[in-house]
Amino acid sequence: MVAKKVENKAKQSKITAEKIISIYMESVLEHEHVPTSVYKFCKENNITEAEFYEFFGSFDGLRKEIWNSFYQQTILLINKDAAFETYTNKEKMLTFFYTFFELLTMNRSYVLFALKENKNVLKNLEQLKGLRKNVKDFASELIREKNDEKKVKVLKHSVTVFSEGAWLQTLFILKYWMDDNSAGFENTDLVIEKSVRAIFDVFETTPLESVLDFGKFLWKEKMA
Repeated sequence: MVAKKVENKAKQSKITAEKIISIYMESVLEHEHVPTSVYKFCKENNITEAEFYEFFGSFDGLRKEIWNSFYQQTILLINKDAAFETYTNKEKMLTFFYTFFELLTMNRSYVLFALKENKNVLKNLEQLKGLRKNVKDFASELIREKNDEKKVKVLKHSVTVFSEGAWLQTLFILKYWMDDNSAGFENTDLVIEKSVRAIFDVFETTPLESVLDFGKFLWKEKMA
């Protein structure tokens, strides 16, 4: 009896959120559809429902966590560079986007499946809610740092508008990357560089509300 308890405990210790995510991503790609139920998914992959629910409340929660993990891995990677903290805000944003889309490219088959699963674009975007918050938080920190350098209040930028603009930019680049057929997705790299540099240049000379309106326009045009 004791030996069996130890065996069960050892089995449970091997199940992690990352492991379940990996199994889920492989499953949808192999079957070309999402699992019909948590019960069947767990049974087919030798996982108990209790183990699944220990980490996720549903498949919707799991899908959102996949995008959160892309973001978290990006932050871990960029912070491994000791020089990152010395970068300008523009360089930090460029580094973030380059690294984030490199990770997406490594998981391109799953990302394309996830974002094209439903014909309703808004339905597909629901899984990005956590990512949206993370990107906005990252951008907010950048603008706060910039604002701290400015002594005159009128020269300071709106954190809320700046962060929302960064999210719209993320969506625009994401849609471009999804349609990019260039070797090594080099065109996406060019779009990242030009868009980040342009946006930061515009921020210095144009009211952020105008930038936000422009970002919404680009997104609508790309989705049309």
